[in-house]
Amino acid sequence: DPPTLLYVRGRLDLLNRPSLAIVGSRNPTPQGVHNAERFAAALADAGLLIISGLALGIDAAAHRGALSASAETLALIGTGIDRVYPARNRELALEIGNHGSIVSEFPIGTPVTGANFPRRNRLISGMSSGVLVVEAAIASGSLITARLAGEQGREVLAIPGSIHSPQSRGCHQLIK
Repeated sequence: DPPTLLYVRGRLDLLNRPSLAIVGSRNPTPQGVHNAERFAAALADAGLLIISGLALGIDAAAHRGALSASAETLALIGTGIDRVYPARNRELALEIGNHGSIVSEFPIGTPVTGANFPRRNRLISGMSSGVLVVEAAIASGSLITARLAGEQGREVLAIPGSIHSPQSRGCHQLIK
């Protein structure tokens, strides 16, 4: 289900780079944030472009981790590229726009609409060689992205967490 058109702010050449998506909870544990940042930095150092969705939590941590490694990162968003959602990630979006790319299939001016995010998730998985889920509850958008990645023939990876953490149950389900 490829998009008809992509809007890109930043480096167009990044769309052809080997990449890995890192996704996870919007309400991560401190360990989840640490894992996302460290894995993103290490994978970026190994030459992979880190892709995520600019959401709060794990997505933002993955972008920050790639940028901390002086590497590029690509944010796929569910609004027009002239909008930053969530607003708390405005500075991060500016940094990504300067050192990577922000990509959307939605026209300029498209506001936040819940239905746009599953569509964005299919692009996150579709533009990546694989998807790494860092933390995810059982009913989460991250598991939608992982399912789509599997359907698209991509690698699906998950980091295990505490058996007591609801934020790790989705990852444990993927591993199982």
